[in-house]
Amino acid sequence: MQPLSDIERQRIRIALVEDGGREDVTSLATIDPDSEGMGTFIAKANGVAAGLDIARHSFTLYETIHGVPSPTFEFIAKVEEGDTVRAGDVLGTIRARMYTLLGAERVALNFLQRISGIATLTRSFVNAVAGTDAIILDTRKTAPLLRPFDRYAVRAGGGMNHRYSLSDMVLVKDNHIAANGGDIALVIAKLIEFLANPERETVPIEIEVTSLEQFDKVLGLGTGIINRVMFDNFEIGMLREAVKMNNGIFETEASGGVTIETVRPIAETGVNFISVGALTHSVRALDISLEIEPCV
Repeated sequence: MQPLSDIERQRIRIALVEDGGREDVTSLATIDPDSEGMGTFIAKANGVAAGLDIARHSFTLYETIHGVPSPTFEFIAKVEEGDTVRAGDVLGTIRARMYTLLGAERVALNFLQRISGIATLTRSFVNAVAGTDAIILDTRKTAPLLRPFDRYAVRAGGGMNHRYSLSDMVLVKDNHIAANGGDIALVIAKLIEFLANPERETVPIEIEVTSLEQFDKVLGLGTGIINRVMFDNFEIGMLREAVKMNNGIFETEASGGVTIETVRPIAETGVNFISVGALTHSVRALDISLEIEPCV
């Protein structure tokens, strides 16, 4: 993983503050303040491991917040990011003060389990379309404030990221068209006017269509303006016909209710991209434990 950004560090810090409250009263009551421990991250299910560096930063930031660094802090990853793991595999180890291990344990595992779960689900979709040219994309259906981590998890699983935020791409959805009275020709005229403004930074333009009739209008009016067309909730026959109509003019994307059962037939229509909201909005965390024991 790339070095963490300031935003990522800030969000880990917020998670630690949220979880820690005023103080860890259980550890204060039961743990010798000078004791050190060894923790072992163990996969409890098969999947894809990702987010170990974020787990490590959870512990180091915990120590920064509390101002008591471990004298012998050591974090060792036993697998590479994006590696396939099986139940029982050791993912990494950490040596630190017991206060640090117990205080940051839950936050570190919350990040690690979620990120690994997203990577695992993404890998299953990527494997399902293997041998086609389709690329699996995420969406903006991420957990609030966790988008940098969710997007990283998708990449670790072999997928690619769609736009990060509303400012990165013009993406005309059905509600934008509805707000213009359902007149897609009017929308395209406004896009042309938007692009004509020399003060505007150039961004990619994508437009969503919900029928072959709408797409036919885009083909007639949007060439040279639009970069990608999203086919929303097209059944397989319609999607195959749309790709044929497109004939390589625009990049093409299929979206809407994509499942692991339907993604292969969708890919075989010849679309370039398949966006899957479930990668981040319906993820099941990968079961991972942190087993802690005192250092002798």
